[in-house]
Amino acid sequence: MEYSLPRLVIAAAQSGSGKTTVATGLLSALRQRGIVVQSFKVGPDYIDPGYHRLASGRAAHNLDTWLVPKERVPALFAEESEGADIAVVEGVMGLYDGGREGVSSTAEIAKLLKAPVILVIDAKSMGASAAALAMGFRDYDPEVQLAGVILNRLGSKTHEAMIRQAMKDIDMPVFGALYRNEELHMPERHLGLLPAEENTDREIVEALGNAVAGSLDLEAILHLACLTPDLALHETAAEQRGLAKTICRIGIARDEAFSFYYPASLKELERLGAELVPFSPLHDEALPDVDGLFIGGGFPEMFAEKLAGNASMRTAIREAAAQGMPIYAECGGYMYLMQELQDFDGHRHPMCGVFSGRAEMTRKLQMVGYVEACLQQDTVLGPAGMVIHGHEFHFSQEDAAGDGEGRPFIFTKMRNGSRYEAGQCRKQALGSYLHLHFAGCPEAARHFVEACQAWQR
Repeated sequence: MEYSLPRLVIAAAQSGSGKTTVATGLLSALRQRGIVVQSFKVGPDYIDPGYHRLASGRAAHNLDTWLVPKERVPALFAEESEGADIAVVEGVMGLYDGGREGVSSTAEIAKLLKAPVILVIDAKSMGASAAALAMGFRDYDPEVQLAGVILNRLGSKTHEAMIRQAMKDIDMPVFGALYRNEELHMPERHLGLLPAEENTDREIVEALGNAVAGSLDLEAILHLACLTPDLALHETAAEQRGLAKTICRIGIARDEAFSFYYPASLKELERLGAELVPFSPLHDEALPDVDGLFIGGGFPEMFAEKLAGNASMRTAIREAAAQGMPIYAECGGYMYLMQELQDFDGHRHPMCGVFSGRAEMTRKLQMVGYVEACLQQDTVLGPAGMVIHGHEFHFSQEDAAGDGEGRPFIFTKMRNGSRYEAGQCRKQALGSYLHLHFAGCPEAARHFVEACQAWQR
């Protein structure tokens, strides 16, 4: 079948160029015009999509050819864009950067979606060299439609005029220019931007929209997006995996401390028959009436004292695990299920005690990148020998006490091929630093849902 939707990609020459600022502002500006805009983020990112959601009013989605098979990405894009007038895709890092051999780079996603690319260039301390940079990005891969640029962090009108002329000389369209403005700086934390769930200053999103509306040529950008060709889809993601009646209830930890979930990943659990029931390890005293738990990533280290203080919730989770309830925990959720969490200041806080050991925060990034995970034993995600693709990104490390009873995973780093054992498994509780996208590993999702159904009280 043929699928048609105006779309474009906001990319950059490198990380830190301002593409999240531009993309978020563009979403807000289009929404202010009454345009229904669907946003996407390339790569395994949880935080930027939160700001997309605030700006567009719709859940943002991730596009990643490591976490989700390449051939499924266009169908997933089409499904999540239902009801939208236009789709805006924010890239990751530099345009051609990604995993090993360029997997899940912005360029790869742009080609998969047949979408034009607008390159954000940080023009601070740069003159005509900006045009040389743009020309190099345009010529590097002729299959990528680099349609023009947005100039960011300009210092003056003279600075803008100089670069615009250089771009004109190489026949490179300029879709807008933004001047340096520290008031538009988005709040940050050690994993990147401060999550939207914690940022109570919603005015920054509106300010970004106003800045973009006054500095970018929105008409030209909309016209560019409308020129995209149709996408050939064999079938939609929903048709590929079908629907199921409700067969179990899964509690989803959702609050300021735990917010890292891919919307399409949760939807996969629902398609398989799970009713998702949100609960808060921070604020609730007891677990809801559920058949299993999914505790995702987030920032438990920033709320360690309050998590520790909620003893009734920690006890409820520990007792549920002891009774054999299926529990799947990722990264921050895994840290929460250990015996202790040591924060950046060295203070230790008691956690749930489902798993042994202590999570210790460090000032140094411990791991970031794609991994291939092979299960060494039967778990709630699948049988021994099952291989799934995932991602790691964390500043914490485990102390030696967590190594006592073996590890359920063998991880293979995709950048250098090194291998290491990881995670913990106790009865039907499974945790590790792994982040999964269930739309890309539906078999793991199915095993988890079936485990929850079988355990029903």
